[in-house]
Amino acid sequence: MTFLNIAAVGAGLMFAVGAIAAVYHIIRGPSILDRALATDVLLAIAICALGAEMALNKHTDTLVIMLVLSMFAVVGSISIARFMAKQDAS
Repeated sequence: MTFLNIAAVGAGLMFAVGAIAAVYHIIRGPSILDRALATDVLLAIAICALGAEMALNKHTDTLVIMLVLSMFAVVGSISIARFMAKQDAS
């Protein structure tokens, strides 16, 4: 087993722990803003995991998926911010 394989397993475990914590906050978050932030964190973890997988396997096949996930993260954050701004104004 090479150092790169050991580092990949370690990174995978850290991504898994982070994703589990984010899902926990999505389910148990006390407010919609906490849930939105946890969703952004989960999307960031997914993007990072895909990037790490691309680097390990030396390909760019999932680059489009990473771009779509980042677009969803930005649009989702902006939508929630606008919703909360309208809710606070009324």
